[in-house]
Amino acid sequence: MISMAGKAVRRWWALFALPTFAAFVIGFVVPFVMGVYLSFCRFSTVTDARFVGVSNYADAVSDPEFWHALVYTVLFTVVTTVVVNVLAFAVAYMLTKRFRGTNVFRSVFFMPNLIGGIILGYIWLLLLNGVLAHWGRSITYSGVYGFWGMVLLYCWQQLGYMMIIYISGLQALPGDVLEAAAVDGASSRQTLFRVTIPLMMPSITVCSFLTVTGGFKMFDQNLALTNGAPSNSSELLALNIYRTFYGRAGFEGVGQAKAVVFFLIVAVIAVIQNRLTTSREVSA
Repeated sequence: MISMAGKAVRRWWALFALPTFAAFVIGFVVPFVMGVYLSFCRFSTVTDARFVGVSNYADAVSDPEFWHALVYTVLFTVVTTVVVNVLAFAVAYMLTKRFRGTNVFRSVFFMPNLIGGIILGYIWLLLLNGVLAHWGRSITYSGVYGFWGMVLLYCWQQLGYMMIIYISGLQALPGDVLEAAAVDGASSRQTLFRVTIPLMMPSITVCSFLTVTGGFKMFDQNLALTNGAPSNSSELLALNIYRTFYGRAGFEGVGQAKAVVFFLIVAVIAVIQNRLTTSREVSA
């Protein structure tokens, strides 16, 4: 039987949903549509946009720095997705075992995620430059140094957050399935790879999605740690778009076109990744 409150909600649901829907339209749909339109225009502000067709896209794809940043970003995302998820799962697996101090370790691993990207970038800039100074180098010595510096920074920041998700998944595993595997004589390794990991695929899907999209979108850490140096060789795609839009007069439309291409690439990769991982999910 439906309560009076339930009847009121069903009757006035549109009134309750309207503020959220309006915020979504104003804050996301309108800017997105305007952004796509401006990618076909030459402009300096949104009020003086002049339609120029696909010339902005032609300029974007003919920019060698755009392709370098794209390849650099893809490599960065692949490496960080693998490293973050493997380490986060391993730490979560260890911290679900019963030993003293697990809550302290969880807090310590999670704390870097609470620090802003710009602050983390400057902290790691000091640390890495201090270490590399022993060999007369710095983080901006080459794009390779910047790449691995950003990998270290990103993994250190994201590991704790993914660890929490994996811990939640591990604690939600059905105990009777694990007990049945032990009764059947499965070793710890067999239980891990044939029971635990397949049942953890929903958590793996979520963490993989977050690390893939986060790797592609990383901007502030890149800005603080290397700022693209030397000669934009350590520039991720988000920073490349920012420089194009704000650092080159008359290239606002090209920067907007790069942003649309960037969105499409990330959306396609995220959908593919989500399908690949969800197809491997099993039920207990």
